[in-house]
Amino acid sequence: MDIFVRPGDSLWRYSEVFNISLQLILDSNRHINPPFLRVGQRVKIPGFIITNYQIKQGDSFWQITQSRNIPLVAILLVNPGLNPNQLQIGQIIHIPVRITWRLVDGKQNYTYDIMMKDIRTLIDAYPFLQSSTIGYSVLEHEIPELLIGNGTKRVHYNGSFHANEWITTPIILTFLNDYLLALTNQSTIRGLSTLPLYRQTTLSIVPMVNPDGVNLVIQGPPNDEVLRNQLIRWNSGSTNFSGWKANIHGVDLNDQFPAKWELESARNSKTPGPRDYGGERPLSEPEAIAMADLTKKRNFARVLAFHTQGKVIYWGFENLEPPESEVLVNEFSRVSGYEPINSAGSYAGYKDWFIQDWRRPGFTVELGSGTNPLPISQFNDIYEEVLGIFLAALYM
Repeated sequence: MDIFVRPGDSLWRYSEVFNISLQLILDSNRHINPPFLRVGQRVKIPGFIITNYQIKQGDSFWQITQSRNIPLVAILLVNPGLNPNQLQIGQIIHIPVRITWRLVDGKQNYTYDIMMKDIRTLIDAYPFLQSSTIGYSVLEHEIPELLIGNGTKRVHYNGSFHANEWITTPIILTFLNDYLLALTNQSTIRGLSTLPLYRQTTLSIVPMVNPDGVNLVIQGPPNDEVLRNQLIRWNSGSTNFSGWKANIHGVDLNDQFPAKWELESARNSKTPGPRDYGGERPLSEPEAIAMADLTKKRNFARVLAFHTQGKVIYWGFENLEPPESEVLVNEFSRVSGYEPINSAGSYAGYKDWFIQDWRRPGFTVELGSGTNPLPISQFNDIYEEVLGIFLAALYM
């Protein structure tokens, strides 16, 4: 929601009027120098939308503010030049409304386009949430990273490395949505106040590492005849891509990292296909390159890669993980009921590479149970299980 500065206004005053943290207002307006607000300058207030109201016979400002529990000054701020003593029947005025509902609907076949639309909606409503493009998929879909928080501890979550594990994307974005709601409504999640987490931690999220693969699983092969025929051939002649984990090149993106890649490659498929082909070399695929570049740039304290399925958490690699990893995974297990397992006995994964090169905690969290892609009917149960892990990775 945008408002326009009046004489004598301050960001602190806006914080009081809208009952929202000054920190969130500052972070929503990074282009503004707070001591030097200019009359008429546009200021973003996070966590609010504007609705229109048509004045009826007998309406008064007092009635309008009382019925909506909104201070008079809040309505004046979104209606520059309005005289509350001269309302006209039929006149349209703007009413600020606090967002108290989820904007993300994760309980659907969650394609790349739906994700991008939801990200735009979240950024519009919560402008302290930042977004940037870390790279492009094979089919030139942008791969977005979302950043929230301004703390020194840098934590990273990612989802949909594997195409038919796409439910991880709406699960992660639902948590982000709930985090944003708690921040702007000054509420808690499982009894935890979220503003201290925001101040202590910078959370990086790449919700969909493999957009081409996700769309392939959900929507089927693309219309381009050459690519379509190639994919069907790699898929053993089937047009059912529900078992497809790889990117659109038939490369498994979680077998792409230089952490004993040669050992993983030697025992897996040697040709493109639905799963387990690690490519001709490490980091050959643009999606894997984007994730590697981001990780080098951000210098994360810990990373969590969300996959499905099994209700387990893999937390080690070749005994290179620090002692902190076991402390963290035990807390993740306590709050989720998931089983901690030191090693999956595999190589070349994203968390393997992170542990190897940074000697910091990295985790692969396998959500839910069953056959991938997990049915959307499991969404609520999975979310409740993993919510504690999302939070613990921030407060630990």
